[in-house]
Amino acid sequence: MKMFPSIILLLLLIISCSKSEEPQKIDTELYFPSTTSNTWETVSAESLGWNTTEIDPLLSFLEEKNTKGFIVLYNGRIVLENYFNNHSENSTWYWASAGKTLTSIMTGIAEEQGFLDINKPVSTYLGTSWTSINLDKEILITPKHLLTMTSGLDDSLGDNVAPENLKYAADAGFRWAYHNVYVKLQQIIEVTTSQTFSNYFSEQLKNKIGMTGTWIQLNDLSVYWSNTRSMAKFGLLALNNGVWDSTRIINSNYFNRSIQTSQTINNAYGYLWWLNGKENYHLPQSQYEFQGSLIPNTPTDMYAALGKNDQKIYVVPSKKLVIIRMGESAANSNFAVSTFDYDLWEKINLVIN
Repeated sequence: MKMFPSIILLLLLIISCSKSEEPQKIDTELYFPSTTSNTWETVSAESLGWNTTEIDPLLSFLEEKNTKGFIVLYNGRIVLENYFNNHSENSTWYWASAGKTLTSIMTGIAEEQGFLDINKPVSTYLGTSWTSINLDKEILITPKHLLTMTSGLDDSLGDNVAPENLKYAADAGFRWAYHNVYVKLQQIIEVTTSQTFSNYFSEQLKNKIGMTGTWIQLNDLSVYWSNTRSMAKFGLLALNNGVWDSTRIINSNYFNRSIQTSQTINNAYGYLWWLNGKENYHLPQSQYEFQGSLIPNTPTDMYAALGKNDQKIYVVPSKKLVIIRMGESAANSNFAVSTFDYDLWEKINLVIN
């Protein structure tokens, strides 16, 4: 009888030890943060089985490469959130061409609501002579050509999208060229909805997923500025095919088309999204066809919003990841894809693999 308490104590110790050795359970349900507060759940890198000894080298690399904001989401939860070079959670920065994907989604929303048809001529909405090319060539250009960078307009004449600067290079659909003429999509939305693009964007997207930020006009371009978390929210929406929690923001059929090869010239381009894992690709300001995957050391199912000076939204469905990088150019000024993509993923792979 005297040994009974000792046996009970021993059993309790065994149970306690076995519980402490159980791995942390990972919530497999996709998580969406609050749209009205700054609340955002986190998950630890340790619980995901990541190589935590490689996190500090990754962060040091990011800081050295002029990064301002960096976020990694796993299944919607924050794993890493870091700010560098006098930037903070509330600081804003420009999306540059990564914001093209915002215009892509807004075009899809406007089409679903019956305001436009991406297969009708642009001149249906903006009138004729919105370019300086012959009318018989101008009416070939549709919003879909603007979404896919196949307008056929000359991309060597700079950023100005006034009619006198929009000149013929090829028939629409027969030449891929990275061109700022995509901003005409914003103008089409304004004409057809009788709203400013900014107001329509806020009403249909920004407010619904709790983004912050504003559109700022720079010459002929409207550039989006926000904090890093807002960019991460948009990436999370993209990970879930245009559905925020239980709210459908964009028709999933349209969104799925936007992240697939959209034409036969540049396999790595959708509707203003860059696509990985294709057999070849084109780059801005070049007609050369490069062989192989866009960023060969990344998952083949990754799609990305890429902007000037290394603004990055990487979406990787197979790994349930959204990765955001905001900041100055990591090295030399660039339009979208850069060598930094490869170098950054070398560091990321050491952490997540």
